[in-house]
Parts: sequence; structure tokens; C-alpha cells
Amino acid sequence: MRAMPPSALLPRGFPATPRILYRSRGVGLPLSRVVRLNSGSHTSEKRDYSSGSGSSTGHSSRSWISGQTLLISTVAAGIGYGIAGSRASWVKDTGVPQYGPTKDFEKAILELRAKLGDETISTEEDDLQRHGFSEWSSVNSDCLPVAIAYPSSTEDVSEIAKVCSKYKMPMVPYCGGSSLEANFSAPYGGLTIDFAYMNKVLELHEADMDVVVQPSIQWMELNEKIKDTGLFFPVDPGPSAMIGGMIGTNCSGTNAVRYGTMKDWVINLTVVLADGRVIKTRRRPRKTSAGYNLTGLFVGSEGTLGIVTEATLKLAPIPEETRVGVVAFPTIRDAASTAMLVIRKGIPVQCMEILDDVQMDVINKAGGTGRSWKTLPTLFFKFSGTKAGVADSISLTKSLAKSNHAESFEFAKSEREAQDLWSARKQSLWSMMALRKEGAEVWSTDVAVPISRLPDIIEISKKELDDLGIFASILGHIGDGNFHSSIMYDPKGPNEKERVEKVVYDMVDRALDMEGSCTGEHGIGLGKKSSLKKELGPETIGVMRSVKKAFDPHWLLNPGKIFDFKDD
Repeated sequence: MRAMPPSALLPRGFPATPRILYRSRGVGLPLSRVVRLNSGSHTSEKRDYSSGSGSSTGHSSRSWISGQTLLISTVAAGIGYGIAGSRASWVKDTGVPQYGPTKDFEKAILELRAKLGDETISTEEDDLQRHGFSEWSSVNSDCLPVAIAYPSSTEDVSEIAKVCSKYKMPMVPYCGGSSLEANFSAPYGGLTIDFAYMNKVLELHEADMDVVVQPSIQWMELNEKIKDTGLFFPVDPGPSAMIGGMIGTNCSGTNAVRYGTMKDWVINLTVVLADGRVIKTRRRPRKTSAGYNLTGLFVGSEGTLGIVTEATLKLAPIPEETRVGVVAFPTIRDAASTAMLVIRKGIPVQCMEILDDVQMDVINKAGGTGRSWKTLPTLFFKFSGTKAGVADSISLTKSLAKSNHAESFEFAKSEREAQDLWSARKQSLWSMMALRKEGAEVWSTDVAVPISRLPDIIEISKKELDDLGIFASILGHIGDGNFHSSIMYDPKGPNEKERVEKVVYDMVDRALDMEGSCTGEHGIGLGKKSSLKKELGPETIGVMRSVKKAFDPHWLLNPGKIFDFKDD
């Protein structure tokens, strides 16, 4: 097919280069959905992913995609950098990467279909939309990927990377899509690699207490599969989170106060590099001093250095005894002060979560626990270990809570009630989303500070959120200094979005002023790149940029995330 000039396909007002819809101070671009340019009517079928991530629209064969439709899809994805010319090199005057032109992306998709099968590559409009936009995210790009790849093995991913490297086509890894900072968006278009079919437990070594898994298995599903071994994987973020995404953002969860974060539980990784080479970061022993810690380098890199296709994870013994306790306080500062003291005293709690009065009201309205809880700032505790150890921990914690004006200290009366109560905590964001009115949006963000500063930052942030006069709350993993805010607002309300934006970024700046971090577990993605600059400074970002260029010289892996090729 003879390619039409890209400008002839652009609708009026559509940008010729990628544009990111940031919710950052002073920008305030409208949060709109992407322009849909794909055309044609096609019969689709549902894919049932055994990973438990739900179904997505796909096609058993996509040979019907014409070159015309593919070209339109490419332009809709906003590949302005590739349209400008046919060379695949760096644009020296602007300092941004030069990706392949539209015709090369057409060739890449045809070549991938020939190598991996038509059913492996999708250009279905719904697929592109689902992989390029997230209602959970605090930011979004107005560009979509050109196509979605569904590999089934490390070898498939290697072939994908080789073809994309050949044609200078960006690659974006995708696992589940529950991230909150546009970590999987495609601001430069390109190919999204969805690991939905790579969701298996490959090896289980009970005696060594480790397991080898593919990236798209959910942590809850993993624990269900291995529950009869007496072992479990303790990192527990949101219920839908998958191992690949958890590695990408170095996530944590409610167990972090006792078990740490993702980086503490990854032994080794199988990684496909930008040019298709496959490496294993180390072998299987838990301890080694052999060479650079490449495993740690990839954990938290958000897919910008390599594509993780397998992970060997540590497992822990399931505790003998677990008790769930709930403590209500008159003020958020009292709750935060108690949490700080529990950590300072070294009381071995498994989990320690904070929910403010707004979140407790959400739990009551959701009704999942079978009872009504006081709508006061509340600490959730999970105590685990031996029966004697749990009893001792509970006694010490009760004493500390009482000294900080605790109004009540209740325990779940049964295992079922404990599970329901903890599930209510884990489902808090989803429960909040279920209560929103039509047109409302939720902005969820997180920060982390040294534990001595927790009472100060939480008290101030809570007051500023309350002063918004809208549905806004504080919750999170207070045991390791990490907490979240969730705000539900009307984007069409007078100055409402701007007011929310100011409160969010004031909270981030306040955390940085306290020697904290702009994110404890959500990652940087697109949304917090400017905050990362404030946190680490240009020299440190420069070193990170050098590492990125060493692993990915053509800037093909998840481009635009964490930092840009060149500072403004």
C-alpha cells in the first residue's frame, strides 16, 4: 500500500507529536480521552485469561487489518517523532530520540505476525484504548500504542525486542494495568507487550523456600497455588497486582513493616534487553557477592532497563497464629504517634495500617465486614507468630495505644471477620471508586517520610484535605513511613481540579522537605518526574540517565517514564 502523508490523516487539532496530559502544578491540561481513529467493523471474541486479570477484547486472527487502518492507528498513537523522517538516530538539535517512521512500524507488525502468529499481535481499537489509558492513574498520555503483543514465552519476548530494535519501535511492558502514575502508558506510541499468557508457576522449591514465576501471575493467585506447602509470598499490594508490575515499581503493601518491600523478596530475574538478548541476573542461592547487583537494578526500574519474563522469589513460612486488631483514636495525630512508638519499641507487628475517619465511613458503607466501625482515625494491626509471641505483642501495643488516647481496641471475633476486615482495608480504593458520582474522578497518590516525621506530615495533610470540602482521605502503610491520599473530585467543578492539584503537590513537597520521598510504592511513571528531580537532584538523575543509555541506547524501553532523555 502506498502510505498517505500523515498530515492527511490527522484530525483538526490533533497534535503531530506526543502530548502528555499531566496533573502537575501550573500545567492543568484537560484530562480527555484519546482520539479514536480506527475504523472498520470486525467480529471479536473474548479472551479468558487464566491469570485472573479478567477478559479483554481480542481476535483469533487479525489478518483483516489493512495497511490503511494500521497507518491510521499509528498516527492515532501519536508517533510524531518517527513521522518526521526515515532515519533511526538521535535528533541532535532537540536531544530527543528518533523512532522509526510509520512505514517501518507497519513492517515491524507484519514481521511479528509472521514470526509469532496473527493471534499474537492485536491492533483492535478496544485493545489499544485499554492499554493506553487508565481511570486509576493520576495522569494519562493522549497517545495510544500502535499494537499490542501477547507473548507466551521468554523466546517470544526476545523475538519481539529484536524486531522492535530493528525498526526503532518503542516497547512498553504491561502487567495487569493497575498502576497509578501512568507507568504503562505509551506517550510515544509503539508496541505494548501484555504478559497475560505468561502467568504460570514454573518451579516450586519447597525445601529452599523459593518459587519461579512468570510476570503476569497475581500475588494472591500465587499464594493460593502454594498454600498447601505451608509457605506464602508476603508482599501484598492491591488485590489485582501482578508480579511483573510489582517488580517494576518495587511495591510493598500491608505486610511491609515486617516483611519489607519487593526488592527484599526477589532472588533473580530473567530479563530481555532492548536488543533481544536474554540475561539472568544471578543464580538461586539467597546470598551472593558475585558481581554487580543487577537484580536490584531492575527492581523498581519500571521496565525502562529491560523486560522481566521470569522471577525467582523468596517464600516465607505461614505464621502459626494471626490476630487482627482495630484501634480508634480521637485524632489522626494520636494514631500516627502510636504507630511511630510501636516501631520505635520494636514490637513485632506484621501489619500496621492507618485509615482516617473518611475511609472508615467508606468501609461501613461498603458493608463487607458485617458490622459498623467507629468513624474515627483508626489503626489496623495484624499480629502474627507463635501464640505466646502474639499475646505479648498485643499487650505491649494496647499499652502504647492507651497512652495516646485510644478510644477502643477491638479484635476480630473470628477468622472470617478478620479476613473480611482486612479485605475491607485492601479494597479501600475500589470501595471509594464504587461510591463516586457520575463524572467524578479519583486522584490517588503516596509519599514516604522518616518515621519520626509521620505525626507532623499526616496531621498537616489531613487538615488540608479536610479543607478541600470534598471526599478526601488518608490511608496507608504507616508502619514503614508510607501513606496515601485518595481524593474524589469533579473535574468540571469551579477550580476544583486546581485546588486538588495544589494540595497533592504541597503534600509531596512537604515530604521532600522532611527528607522523605515523593513515592513509597506507586513509582514515578509520568506523574512524578518533576518531583523526582526535586528529590534527587540533577547529578543523581544524570547517573540514572547514563545507566538507562547503557542498557537501552535507542531509548526504546518504556520511554518517557521516570525521567526524560534530556532535561528541559
